Amino acid sequence: MKTSGIITVGLCPCWDITCITENLNWGDHKKISSQTQTPAGKAFNICKALAWLDSESTAAGLWGWDDYQAMLKAVEPLKEYINIKFTLSPGQTRQNITIVDTANKKNMHLRAKSELASLDSLKLLLSDLQKLINPDSLCVFAGAMPDGILLDETLSIIETIKNLGCKIVIDTSGQPLKSIVAPGRIYLIKPNVEELSELLNKKIADNTDDLIAAAKTLLDKVEIILISRGKAGAVVVTKEQIVQGSYVGDEIEANNTVSCGDFLLAGFLNALAGNNLASALDIGIKVATARAAGWTERMNWNEAKNKIKTTTRNAG
Repeated sequence: MKTSGIITVGLCPCWDITCITENLNWGDHKKISSQTQTPAGKAFNICKALAWLDSESTAAGLWGWDDYQAMLKAVEPLKEYINIKFTLSPGQTRQNITIVDTANKKNMHLRAKSELASLDSLKLLLSDLQKLINPDSLCVFAGAMPDGILLDETLSIIETIKNLGCKIVIDTSGQPLKSIVAPGRIYLIKPNVEELSELLNKKIADNTDDLIAAAKTLLDKVEIILISRGKAGAVVVTKEQIVQGSYVGDEIEANNTVSCGDFLLAGFLNALAGNNLASALDIGIKVATARAAGWTERMNWNEAKNKIKTTTRNAG
């Protein structure tokens, strides 16, 4: 298949299991109205969002031997858009559970620890990535990262990929984000406000001026900082331009916000090829809004985008 230059790399992928119920209280024994199970993780979610936009990508990273065939079967409808190039690791891919209470409009997210990363699997992953990438690639490392010596190995992989000339996009948090950003030469990061505060070791207020000032301190190491702000939209900061945007249409009921940030990043990256930050941010916010509204499950991009009203403007 013909693929775009976007390659996503997930080191701690998962199965997302979503259970829908209502009026849930501790101690209840409840029947659920529906349950879905889908291969996911932030990196894989970006590929699925790109597929919804009729854009192709490559899904790389780690996946468990034990449930690899089940994953392939689950993504069969998207095989036209997603080129599966996972590095297989012994064991089973973790399961993350989301419980949605539709009556009270509340979510609960239960996250399991990934056991797929090892020194052997990461060395094999680097070998596989070197066969995939080229200087025109956009390599997106997204989601949770391993810790300790395995984080050191991950940092080595990212440095090697940088030296091959492709652009590095990072969407993670905590110490892994700090360690990845520290050496510099990162094309783009996508923190939310809390993650940006953690990265800079200080509390940053969720207002445009403070977010811009904080992001500017990173521009010697990162070319583009895309800050997601939930309902408040997002801000993009580069050395040349600063743009903020948000949804301004009628209120939309959002029952499940899982992976909205992944859809924001996918929409932004997909439109960024035109080198227009405002347009890319506008698309990213529309894609994230469609995800929050549940429209990505029941309508296509061309139908959804005409229902979403956004605004973007230069902020500096």
